[in-house]
Amino acid sequence: MGEGFQFFDIILFAMIAAFLVLRLRSVLGRRDGHDGSGHRDQLSRRQSTDQTTDQKTDQTDDNVIALPDKAGIDIKPAANSDTTNTSDSTMDANDPLAQGLRAVQEADPQFNTAEFLPGSKAAFEMILGSFAEGDKDTLKSLLNADVYANFEKAIRNREDSGEQLEFTLIGIKKADVVEAYLENSYAHVTVKFISEQVNVLHDKDDNVIDGDPERIVEVTDFWTFARDTNSRNPNWSLVATRSLD
Repeated sequence: MGEGFQFFDIILFAMIAAFLVLRLRSVLGRRDGHDGSGHRDQLSRRQSTDQTTDQKTDQTDDNVIALPDKAGIDIKPAANSDTTNTSDSTMDANDPLAQGLRAVQEADPQFNTAEFLPGSKAAFEMILGSFAEGDKDTLKSLLNADVYANFEKAIRNREDSGEQLEFTLIGIKKADVVEAYLENSYAHVTVKFISEQVNVLHDKDDNVIDGDPERIVEVTDFWTFARDTNSRNPNWSLVATRSLD
C-alpha cells in the first residue's frame, strides 16, 4: 500500500514539473530563427544599416535616398526575394538588360537586384507621399536637381491655387528592373512600377476637381535611379520619371 502511494506521488510530481516547464516556455518564449522577420522589422534593420553606412560616407552627398545594395556580385536574386525574371541568372547573356546589369555590377560589385528592388519600392512610396503632402525638404533629399525642380513647380502651382492632393497608395502590384546601363561612372537602373492608387484633387473650397475618392486606378510608372560608382556614398537618387498614363 505504501509503495502504491509513493508511485502516485512520483506521477503527481512529474505532472507538476511538466506543467511548470510549459508555463516557463510560454512566458519566456522560444527563439525559432524567425524573430523580427516582419516588414517593419526589415525596414528597421535597413535603416540601421543605412545609418551606419552614412556615417562612413561624405557628408556632402546627403541629397539621395539609400537603397540597400550590400548583397554581393551575383545578379541572381535570393530564392525568397521579391524580384522578377529580369534579374535571373538564366537570362540570355546577349540580352541588353543582362549586359547592362553586368556592366553596373562590374562598376559597383555590391549591386544586387534582390536588394535594390525593395529599396526602390520604399523610395517610390516615400516620394509619392511627400509629393502629395507638399514635403519639399524630403523630396529634395531623394531627387536629383532636375526631377526636384519639376516636383517643386507642381507643388508650388498647387499651393498658389489653394488646391490639395489626396493620395493613397493601395499597394505596389509589381516592380521589375527593365533597364540598366553605365554612363561614364554613373550607374542607371530603371524600375517599372505597377501600382494601385487613389488620387483626388480638391480646390480651395474642398470640392473635387479631379479624380474619384471611391475609385482605385492602376498606374504604370518608369523610374530611373542613378549613383556615381566612383563615390564612396552607396546611395541612389531618382533622376527620371515617366508614366504610361
